[in-house]
Amino acid sequence: MLIGVPKEIKNHEYRVGLTPESVAELVHSGHEIIVETQAGSGIGASDADFKTAGATICSSAKEVFDRAEMIIKVKEPQAEERAMLRPGQILYTYLHLAPDPEQTKDLIKSGAVCIAYETVTDESGGLPLLKPMSQVAGRLSIQVGAAALQKNGGGRGVLLGGVPGVAPAKVVIIGGGDVGFNAAQMAVGMQSDVTILERSSKVMERLSAYFGASAKVIRSTPAVLAELVAGADMVVGAVLIPGAAAPKLVTREMLSTMMDGSVLVDVAIDQGGCFETSKATTHADPTYVVDGVVHYCVANMPGAVARTSTYALNAATIYHAKRIADMGWKKALKADPHLRNGLNVCEGKLTYEAVGDALGIATVSAESCL
Repeated sequence: MLIGVPKEIKNHEYRVGLTPESVAELVHSGHEIIVETQAGSGIGASDADFKTAGATICSSAKEVFDRAEMIIKVKEPQAEERAMLRPGQILYTYLHLAPDPEQTKDLIKSGAVCIAYETVTDESGGLPLLKPMSQVAGRLSIQVGAAALQKNGGGRGVLLGGVPGVAPAKVVIIGGGDVGFNAAQMAVGMQSDVTILERSSKVMERLSAYFGASAKVIRSTPAVLAELVAGADMVVGAVLIPGAAAPKLVTREMLSTMMDGSVLVDVAIDQGGCFETSKATTHADPTYVVDGVVHYCVANMPGAVARTSTYALNAATIYHAKRIADMGWKKALKADPHLRNGLNVCEGKLTYEAVGDALGIATVSAESCL
């Protein structure tokens, strides 16, 4: 199969769909890879590195989209990229369609076969292609939140770990999944006063066993959430409903109870955000203030640590990339129900029910497209 890797064009997005090492794996399996010039510059991978791995370098994204049978990216295709997709072409990337009606409509119109990393599952019901970026974003959430809490970052001027004689910052993490767990690890490591809110009994037991007295694990209810948000220096939104729009858990009304200069970090912003006042921001302008509360809502957080993120992502995505390339998309999806769960749009039809529910668009089953 002829596989194309364009340079990412989302604001301050430095990751790349394939590393040179992944290119070498696919070439070894008999596939042809074309890579847009400078696509890997953000991770320190030169055109020469890709050539050494067996890729051909293209001068433009248009050439990549025109020639490739499958496009492998990181972030959702931007409008100019969506316009270059064609019927039957495979798109393998993050999509996050539920809060993005324009992208959804464009992908349906394109006739392409769109497989979303974030809805591919595994035997345990997990999301293995989302997990590495959830781990990165969870850890980053505390790093960027700490910077936002500084006075020069717009915050209260609070040090997460405090110092002898001064209390540490209170960090509330909403959700104990991959994002929440990794955020808690970092916050605990920085000696913050950490509380994790979760609803699953199994997850609460696992978190309690891991953190012990280092973090409080509390069952999330609206009343508990409101109480803890009011006293928090930093709140990290780490909730996820696979493929669906994130629930709005922290309301505008709750902001009035928070301290001026406190910080909200919305890691769920890719799915629309879990704070009522959230709106997507970029690395170029990452924060804004509502009612005295600093909001950090960057929709591609892992792009800031592009090299770490790209290699972590490729370790998860390359297996299915090879299967799709080796077998063709129909056979690969027929053979693997977990990969089949990644199919969001197929040849003019929406195939992911949670996206259809969020956007009011009729869906068909993935099986009907095979």
